[in-house]
Amino acid sequence: MSKQEKLLEKIRNNPKGVRFEELDLLLTWHGFERRQPRRGSSHYVYTRDGYLITVVKHEAHVHSEAVKETLEILDELSKNE
Repeated sequence: MSKQEKLLEKIRNNPKGVRFEELDLLLTWHGFERRQPRRGSSHYVYTRDGYLITVVKHEAHVHSEAVKETLEILDELSKNE
């Protein structure tokens, strides 16, 4: 099992305990481009093939709704490939 698969499995098992760095790594591995809209903003936007994911980095862990949205998009992308 590769590092990507292990991280994805960890995130699927506990979507409430995902750190921003883990989600960022997963999204960049899957070809998403990250940008921070404004200087000092805590919102990060990831884009790929018309998909848009906004992740807020305020606390130690990312909001679980952003994690669930990310997992749904990654599942959809894997079906299309």
